Parts: sequence; structure tokens; C-alpha cells
Amino acid sequence: MRERQQAREQRQHERETFGRRGNAVRYKVRQRMVAIGDDFWIEDSNGRRAYKVDGKALRIRSTLIIEDAQGQVQCRVQERMLRVRDTMEIEGPNGERMAIVRKALITPLRDRWTVKVGDGPDLEAQGNILQHEYIIGEGNHKIAEVSKKWFRVRDMYGVAVEPGQNEALILAVTIVIDMMAHGGR
Repeated sequence: MRERQQAREQRQHERETFGRRGNAVRYKVRQRMVAIGDDFWIEDSNGRRAYKVDGKALRIRSTLIIEDAQGQVQCRVQERMLRVRDTMEIEGPNGERMAIVRKALITPLRDRWTVKVGDGPDLEAQGNILQHEYIIGEGNHKIAEVSKKWFRVRDMYGVAVEPGQNEALILAVTIVIDMMAHGGR
């Protein structure tokens, strides 16, 4: 009985956070522009520029720098070379490791990615990654949702982030997953 109550409370919390009138922070990401060498803006739900993604071209390793609207570096994304599995590292503004994103080895029914967070609980992204319909969570707790259904424009997808989460890190994770799943475009 207690488990049912907890599951019900979890679903209620998710509706309050990620539902139509939920309090999640929402962003718009342009899908076709996520590539090394491209610069683009991630907009908030009001259409204001929130984060700039600066794709550094002509480097040995793929590199993206994510800055806030004021130009402060929030994180840096680097491809890890010579790995068995695809791996990308997300570093903080001072070069500290924030997270490592890897595609799971065995994915029988749906795409699954693991995110080893440096100073927090590990995350998992699962769902239909290629169609931009997936969630990011720690265990049974959803902390972000990615969906293309929120927009009529074909080349956009939305990211809803639970309040209190590191938004720049979650956005970096979604960009990394997009790059790795779609071959860097």
C-alpha cells in the first residue's frame, strides 16, 4: 500500500512540474544547428536568449562551449578519443569534470544513455532519443524531459528542467546526446 502511495505522489509531482502549467523551466533548442563549428542560441519559454552554444571548429577533438546570456562560460563539452563506446565529457568553467555521457552498451527496447555526474547522483536518459522524446532522471525521479511535440517547427525540440537543477548541465547533456545519436550532423 505504501508503494502505491509513493508512486501516486511521484506522478502528482511530475504533473505539477512537467505538466502544461507546470513550474519546470522550459527551453527551445534548434535541432539542425547542433554541430561542431556552429554557434546558436538556446531560448527560454519567452523567446529570450538564455544560453549561447559556441561550436569550436578546426580542433582535433569536438568542442562546444556553453555560455549564459551575459557571456559567462557555464560548461565546455569535449569528445573523448579512443574509447570503446562513444563518450563525451562536460567540464565546468574552471576545467573541472561535471559529467561524462555514454551510450549504454545494451539497449534492447529503447535508447538509453548514462550520465556520470561529478559531484551528484548519476543520471540516465531513456526513451526515443532519435525522435527527441525522452526523459532524464535519477532512478525513478524525473529531472528533465525532452520533447519535439511542443513545437510545430520541425527542427526544434524543447527541454523542460525541474526547478533547482543545474540547467546548463542538463542542456549540455541533451546537446551531447543529440550530437552522439545523430552523428554530429
